[in-house]
Amino acid sequence: MAVDVLTFGCRLNAYESEVIKREADAAGLSALQGGAVIVNTCAVTAEAVRQARQAIRKARREHPEARIIVTGCAAQTEPGTFGAMDEVDLVLGNEEKLKANSYRALPDFGINRFEKVRVNDIMEVRETASHMVDAIEGRARAFVQVQNGCDHRCTFCIIPYGRGNSRSVPMGAVVDQVRRLVENGYAEVVLTGVDLTSYGADLPGTPKLGRLVRTILRQVPELRRLRLSSIDSIEADADLMAALAEEERLMPHLHLSLQAGDDMVLKRMKRRHLRADSIRFCEEVRRLRPDVVFGADIIAGFPTETEEMFENSLRIVEECGLTHLHVFPFSPREGTPAARMPQVARDMVKERAARLRAAGDAAYQRHLVSLGGTRQRILIERDGLGRTEGFTLAAIETGRPGEIVEAFVTGHDGERLTATIREAA
Repeated sequence: MAVDVLTFGCRLNAYESEVIKREADAAGLSALQGGAVIVNTCAVTAEAVRQARQAIRKARREHPEARIIVTGCAAQTEPGTFGAMDEVDLVLGNEEKLKANSYRALPDFGINRFEKVRVNDIMEVRETASHMVDAIEGRARAFVQVQNGCDHRCTFCIIPYGRGNSRSVPMGAVVDQVRRLVENGYAEVVLTGVDLTSYGADLPGTPKLGRLVRTILRQVPELRRLRLSSIDSIEADADLMAALAEEERLMPHLHLSLQAGDDMVLKRMKRRHLRADSIRFCEEVRRLRPDVVFGADIIAGFPTETEEMFENSLRIVEECGLTHLHVFPFSPREGTPAARMPQVARDMVKERAARLRAAGDAAYQRHLVSLGGTRQRILIERDGLGRTEGFTLAAIETGRPGEIVEAFVTGHDGERLTATIREAA
């Protein structure tokens, strides 16, 4: 066994896990007797933290001689939790995990739980370095980190305390990374960040995300598909809107950080948009790019949410034309203002989450039906499975991972499209 990295959470974590593996290898961890397991955690919900702890215990059972290192957002926000686990040898913060020296300083066995925690104040970090990677293991598309951290303080969110304040990777470094990945055979690149649409506010000249997108597409003409991870629609700039309208290589799929569809809930969440802003944004993008597909994050059962407030969130699925829904039953995170607000009963939270998921499932079924008989360009992810430009899952009988094929949609099985390269007679 060499270095095994277990990744939880977002696309940014997936990208950083490649850097972690490279830096740990450079530090010599792959030569350790018994190898090493690095757990790159997520802190977005209490359930994510529970799953990380479960994975750590399993890793120790399966690899009793391995050195187990815990890092990521949960390690940054709850270092004591993981430092107290007997199964853990070292806890690293989000800044420390990307440096080979952090792994060279692996402590000896038998130290106390305070000595093995090496987590600095993430709020003191002022820059995000460009960590070049040549490939993303096991993936047909590549992720590129362009931004980290968040300057906003939504009342439900612990992530700024795990990632620090917003900071951006300079445009030139981003373009170099994209070009390098394309040269290594990637047809699709996904731009990732914690608060992607805040890109550039800390850089000279304060370039916005739209300018970065247009610069990448202009300077890397060989790139066939550019995709964005989750965005905050209220921060979408004019260049980004123009790119959606004019740049065919910018994929027509946007995942929106909506969180709720009721104005009072949005205010108590300390979001910066109202429901009308979300609806107006979706209508405008659909006018500019008729084939756009929207996904969204929505929280069910936020503190103080009444049935009427929840109904507003339920209706926004249809009013915004959402297709790919990520539903989160509200989970109080210690240290956030929302955890101190009057809570909705847990059975009610679960019931509302189920209703939201049902609405999302119905919307997705309508979306699958609407694509019947259409022609789609599909990026093959693994044998027999790929994604359309709108990020819809499709089963197809041909193509190699990483290849883009043109196909005709013949139907669906309720979960994915079925497609063939042979046009119907």
